[in-house]
Amino acid sequence: MLHQLKNGSCTVQELYAQCANRVKMIKSLNAYIRVTEETSQVHLQESIQRYKKGTPRPLEGIPVAIKDNFCTKNITTTCASKMLENFVPTYNATVVERLLDSGAILMGKTNLDEFGMGSGTTESIFGPTKNVWGSHLISKANENENSDNEVERKQPNDFYIAGGSSGGSAVAVATGTCSVALGSDTGGSVRNPASYCGVVGFKPSYGSISRYGLIPLVNSMDVPGILARTVDDCRSVFDVIKGCDPKDSTTLPRPLSKSKLKSTNKFDKLCVGIPKEFHCPGMSSEVIEVWNDVADLLENSGFRVVQVSLPHTSYSIACYSVLNPCEVASNMARYDGLRYGYRATGKDLNSTESLYAATRSQSLNQIVRGRILAGNYFLLKENYDKYFVQALKLRRLIYEDYIKIWGTGVDILLTPVTLSDAPLFSEFTQKDSRAQSADQDYCTQPANMAGIPALSLPVRISKRNLPLSLQLMAPHFDDETLLDVAHLLEQKLKFSQPTIKAA
Repeated sequence: MLHQLKNGSCTVQELYAQCANRVKMIKSLNAYIRVTEETSQVHLQESIQRYKKGTPRPLEGIPVAIKDNFCTKNITTTCASKMLENFVPTYNATVVERLLDSGAILMGKTNLDEFGMGSGTTESIFGPTKNVWGSHLISKANENENSDNEVERKQPNDFYIAGGSSGGSAVAVATGTCSVALGSDTGGSVRNPASYCGVVGFKPSYGSISRYGLIPLVNSMDVPGILARTVDDCRSVFDVIKGCDPKDSTTLPRPLSKSKLKSTNKFDKLCVGIPKEFHCPGMSSEVIEVWNDVADLLENSGFRVVQVSLPHTSYSIACYSVLNPCEVASNMARYDGLRYGYRATGKDLNSTESLYAATRSQSLNQIVRGRILAGNYFLLKENYDKYFVQALKLRRLIYEDYIKIWGTGVDILLTPVTLSDAPLFSEFTQKDSRAQSADQDYCTQPANMAGIPALSLPVRISKRNLPLSLQLMAPHFDDETLLDVAHLLEQKLKFSQPTIKAA
């Protein structure tokens, strides 16, 4: 999109009008919580003037969407929760500020699972987000000729999930309502929906990008992520929002590593590892086939491809199931009905304890309350060493697995993202949230444990006419190599984005 604007093949007005029209077209998919039309018009007029004067900024005129757990100045930020339904921040998150300062046009705030706790964007007070793939908005010309017509056989009111928790952002990008969108990734919340919606989902290295203004879920693993249609679009946004931020002590004042692919300019100098532990129970035959085919493609392109072992991978979900609730319990303590957010009222609220209980029971869903309770249980004095400390030790072992792999000369890891293509809502809701997270995050969560960059790349269409994607991972702060390899692979795969029917 940026290239089209710069070479004059498309004007800012034309691009914005196209995106704004599509926002209206896809309203039934529930990708947006709030469309910021007035703000968009202000940004649009500024971009028009800058192009006229010949002073465009790096992302001048590019339409963007923001997941609704990033603070946006004077724009309601809800985290898809009743608790924050009327919360209007007085400042922008750093990544939002950097996007807007670079000339981006804000189209709106996107849907998510409440406080980011979910893997389907099905747990929002605003209702679930629906995947555009398999919907009535997809042109028939997009359908796979080899389809067994499973898409047509789904129940009339059923739909394919968008993935989560950044499902709104993924659908916003997949449908062309924006060029890029921000999401947050704690255990796969950018890569999972990117995989199901057929877009690129990039989780940068922990510490390479500011979390200031991102309403926290798990501070030690949260990373702002980027969803886009192409790897180049991801890179353009990453170049703008990355870097040290004095407001976030977890950002590191060091440059990213230079791309190994560009420095060697020879594919045979790079080694791609295939971790055997990612071949897990429940993985569909189609995902395994895609995984094998892309490994062969890389090998035929000149990369050295080897099987590797990350022995503690299978324990990552168990470790996450302890650490996640512990940090959630700590972060959610602020939502008490006194400081800010929703506050319960009633005659029976005659103590602080009763106010806390009523406020949380009325404004937080069962999943959020369950994680708070679990975290407080793990953090009890008698349980602290048995659960929390042991989980921290296990996380260290998972991290060291990756350090050892990089030490053997492996530059990139290739794995699945999800166990299958997007499930139907009726299939997805047969399991509770904890069970779904164990399935959905199996391949994505370890990258958050290790703090390494990871990217979901669409590969091909499944028999059900749904996207199938794979994941690339690289060493910490080696984001540039990851993006270069992903770009190379993207060019060879030539994945076809969905065609949206005209209104």
